[in-house]
This record gives sequence, structure tokens and C-alpha cells, in this order.
Amino acid sequence: MRIFIGIMFCLTMISCSQSNYSRFGAIYEKETLSDLPDYSNLNYWAAHPEKKNPSDSIPKNLASSPINNKNVDVFFVYPTSYLDTTMPEGWNAKLNNAKINIYTDYSSILYQASVFNEIGKIYAPRYRQANINAYYPITKEDTTKAIAAFDLAYADVKNAFEYYLAHYNNGRPIIIASHSQGSTHTIRLLKEYFDGKPLENKLVAAYVVGMVIDPAMFENLKACDKPNETGCICAWRTFEQGYEAPFVKKEKFKSMVTNPLSWSSENPVVARNSNEGSILYNFNKVIPNVAGAINHEGVLWTPKPKFFGNFLIKTPNYHIADFNLYYTSIRKNAAVRVTHFLDSKVAH
Repeated sequence: MRIFIGIMFCLTMISCSQSNYSRFGAIYEKETLSDLPDYSNLNYWAAHPEKKNPSDSIPKNLASSPINNKNVDVFFVYPTSYLDTTMPEGWNAKLNNAKINIYTDYSSILYQASVFNEIGKIYAPRYRQANINAYYPITKEDTTKAIAAFDLAYADVKNAFEYYLAHYNNGRPIIIASHSQGSTHTIRLLKEYFDGKPLENKLVAAYVVGMVIDPAMFENLKACDKPNETGCICAWRTFEQGYEAPFVKKEKFKSMVTNPLSWSSENPVVARNSNEGSILYNFNKVIPNVAGAINHEGVLWTPKPKFFGNFLIKTPNYHIADFNLYYTSIRKNAAVRVTHFLDSKVAH
């Protein structure tokens, strides 16, 4: 099943992306990026504190929340936006594809990365992402090429992170955040750079959303159990209540799952009326009481999201809306964890 297709949010974002290309295409085309990323050049960053970008945006309903904390960094790895299954550029997207870059910036950078702009500086590198087909190889040859595509994409993310550490971090605490393919790469990044490593002491939290995570793969890092816990991982995959995804049934372990409304392993069921705000297809409209949150066997369930036009949702897989459905709650929780992390450092 193509998890990115068939949901209202996705269709609307694609439409907006086409509109945004008409508005910004000429600007993006002038960036003339090469085939190899150069992370000293701001054009190779979808989000960076030294350039104006969609991650700076705040929904009008939340405009009273200032971007005021520059003591923490957020390293964000965006999901797949190379969705053309004919793969016109091969298994990996090219960095100078203006349409893909615009889609990235006005979907995940705007709707996901922006959730963290109140609590820190956001860094989101452009990378040669794998095509969506890499998640669905058919032949043995496809599998080999898909693995190579993910390895190339991860190499870019890794190089960007190393450049960020060497030139931008300056010892500040870090939040790692990602969605979907971004989480595929972030899981590797956490294992290589944080798990049992000195950098783990700088980790406020990791919001690794939209992918299965085997708890056994980490030696030290574990799922967050409390709303203010730090140095841990928040993760969830959202489905309609009652839906048992076939691919989840095949998993041989229960994935990490965090309730993005309670943020507590002791409170695994939260009704939708406790959800202060979702952001769907209109970024500037925060809608309350859209989705609940129920931890269930390694995934997150919600009753069908409640909003005007929800009859258009024809899939029980809400993957693309993992961040959208819980936008306000994530924003507030990140602030709680940052405050606790900074206070604990002062106390010591």
C-alpha cells in the first residue's frame, strides 16, 4: 500500500506545492546546486537559522508564542518528497530539483520542522533522498539498488550532521527530529553518534516519527516515559483505531511508541478533547479536538480524525499526518523537555 496516497492532507499539499512552484520556482531555479552537497553553502540547507525559510513560520493562532530560545539546536531530517514512481532522476533525487525542493519546504519544513521554532535554531539539510520506490522493492536487483539509495541518502545526512557539529553547534544541547524517510536515516544517526557516546549527554530528546523502531537496537537510548524526560526517544506511527496494518503484523517486535498527547507510558489512552490543536491543510488554522491518541501494540491509534471534510479520508493509515494531528502538543512538549534539560544542567 502506498502510504503517502489517498489522504486529504497529501492531496492538498501537492496542490499547494504546484502553486508554490508558480510563486517561487524562478528563485529556486537560480540556486544552481551541484550533484554533491556543500553544507558550507546555505542553499544546501532547507532550514537554517541564517536564512529565511518556512520553518520560521508560526500559525496565526499561535503567533503569541515567540521564537525566543536560541540555547538549543534542532537537527531535522525531512521525509520523502521524491514521490514520482517513474524515478526520472534514478533511485536518488538530485539536489537541484527545484520542484522537489519547493515541495519539501512547503510541506514538511513548514508543517513539521516549524513545530520546533519556539525552542531553538532549526537545521534541516537537503540530501539526495531515496525515491519512494526504495521502500517497495520487487526484485532482488531492486532490493540491492534500494539499499544503495538509502546508503547514499544517509551519507548526505551524516555529512551534514558532521558539518553542523563542527561549524554551528558550539556545544549547545540538541533535539533530533524527523519523519518517515528522515526517521530511517535518523535512527542510524542516533545509533552512530549518540547511543552510548559522549554526544548523548547533549541530547534533549529525539522525535523520531513515522517509522518502526526496535527498542533492542540501542544500548542506552530508550523510549521516553515521562513528559519532561530527556535523553530519550519519542516515536509513533498513526492509524485509525481498530486498524491492524498487515506490515505491522509481520513485525517480530513491538516498536517504540510514545503517546503524543499524554507523553507518558502511564497514560496510554487520551481522548480527542484533550488535543489542543492540529494543523491540517491550512497552516494558519489550528483546529482543536481533531484526533485522540491510543498506544496499541507498537503503534498509535486514533478514532477517525474529526474535522470538516474528513469524509474524504479513505485510508486508515494516517502516516502523512503524524505531526499535523498533534502539532500543538508536540510544540508544547518540546518546550517542556528543553526547560527541564536546561534547568537540570544549571542544578548540576
